[in-house]
Amino acid sequence: MSSVDPAAWLRRYHPVGDKVPRLICFPHAGGSASYYFPFSGAMAATGAAEVSVVQYPGRQDRHKEPCLTDLREMAAYVVESVVATDDGRPVSLFGHSMGALLAFEVALQLQERAVLPADQLFVSGRRSPSRPRSENVHLRDEQGLLREVRELNGTGSSMLDDPDVREMILRPMRADYRALETHRYSPTRRLQAPITAFVGDSDPRTSVDDAGQWGAVTSGDFDLQVLPGGHFYLVEQWTTVAELLGRKLADAGRIPL
Repeated sequence: MSSVDPAAWLRRYHPVGDKVPRLICFPHAGGSASYYFPFSGAMAATGAAEVSVVQYPGRQDRHKEPCLTDLREMAAYVVESVVATDDGRPVSLFGHSMGALLAFEVALQLQERAVLPADQLFVSGRRSPSRPRSENVHLRDEQGLLREVRELNGTGSSMLDDPDVREMILRPMRADYRALETHRYSPTRRLQAPITAFVGDSDPRTSVDDAGQWGAVTSGDFDLQVLPGGHFYLVEQWTTVAELLGRKLADAGRIPL
């Protein structure tokens, strides 16, 4: 692997200080670090953790860089960045949709390296890797990708009417879906950290049962949290999720609340 610049991969919007755990957040397919800006503020308000958000190449200030299409390669870059910025604080991970699977892969790689294992893994809006499904969104034409975006309600329809915006969104989205849909999980790679799964009760892509199967991929504790909303329920639930994570971190004995 070439030299990794942690500043390119990790964004910190609301510094809290060196007395609280680090929480690394992973955006959805086609998403960027700024999606987590409200969540970063909500976590800072709780005093429970300091959020760093992964910025994938090919979007926002990294738009000139080629997108990555291999999930394990993406994870390896994140692992290098997290280890390089280690300051002795415990690290937990939170990922939504594609970001959930990527966060899981990062947790596995951190565990396998035995350098900085993740304290806890929080996954959202994604079925368990133990529930594989054949999908080919990354092979669709432009209209097929647009249907996926609109069905998940991840981006306002009016924005997609602009050709420049469509290109800005669809190029990284196609690459992310390729990374997601070509990734294969091996059941022999089992996480040891506790997992908490979040899911919207009307998510069209991830059922409550699918989310509930995340417990099958860890030897640690497992908890399932079902919240109102669809695939992007987080937009309306940032504060609620921040409070739930704060309690989880407190229960782990890491912070006083």
